[in-house]
Amino acid sequence: MPRAVTPVRWKVADLVWTATALLHRECPERADFLVAEIVARAAQLQRQLPAGLKPHIYSHAVANRPPSPNRARRLFATGKSRRRLFRSGDPFDPARAGAATRPEPDAVPEAYRDLIRWYDEEYSRPAGQHVDPLLALRGAGRHLAGREHPDRYVRRLREEWT
Repeated sequence: MPRAVTPVRWKVADLVWTATALLHRECPERADFLVAEIVARAAQLQRQLPAGLKPHIYSHAVANRPPSPNRARRLFATGKSRRRLFRSGDPFDPARAGAATRPEPDAVPEAYRDLIRWYDEEYSRPAGQHVDPLLALRGAGRHLAGREHPDRYVRRLREEWT
């Protein structure tokens, strides 16, 4: 069931991202959505839609389109008039490198901030990506030995123990 309209003035990019994220959460079996569906979901968040909403969905926030003029990478075009949220690992126009892929937590009402955690921890990871906790430690402590060879460093430490 949709949440009530929030009395917040959204930035267009944040409204588009939040509406699309809500659609993904509400319909997890769907890979993408029609632009019209994203517009309708945004209307449930803010009664009076900003004039730039559709251009934002069609091109301004679409990672795999040339920037025009916005460089954001919030959405990904999967076909004509079909969009989904941008995911880590998706190809994107090089001119959009380094641009935002989601809103900052303070930019959305508190009721929707869980979407940002969901996006970062679940949705945005490339399919099949699993982080092994032990392999994630690779390189940790590299700075301890400085320029000394790691084997020599460990030997020296062990000698100091006796």
